[in-house]
Amino acid sequence: MLDAKWKPHDKPTNRPQVKRQKCTEDAPATTAKPMQQTSRQNLTLADWFFIYAYIDAHPDTSQADIVEHFRTRQEGALIFTQSMLSRKLQEHSKMEARANDNPIALSSKRP
Repeated sequence: MLDAKWKPHDKPTNRPQVKRQKCTEDAPATTAKPMQQTSRQNLTLADWFFIYAYIDAHPDTSQADIVEHFRTRQEGALIFTQSMLSRKLQEHSKMEARANDNPIALSSKRP
């Protein structure tokens, strides 16, 4: 029984794995693109002051409309939620005091 020999085999090669598409049985082909950014980004203090200036210029605009306006801006989208806007509006005076104490804080993402 110890005399039995194994067949010689070639060493495995390091070839990249083939990526396969996920198969959906009855779904039609689509040209929809996935969203580019899936994780959220913190806005800088300067971004929030820009948003505050817009709110002061448009006092009758709802918070949901403000969020949508900044999400679809031509110059570059600022993505935040309505609840985040509500919380930051409550912290407005603290954020202004921080910017006055430390002008470098305008580029900070953790106001």
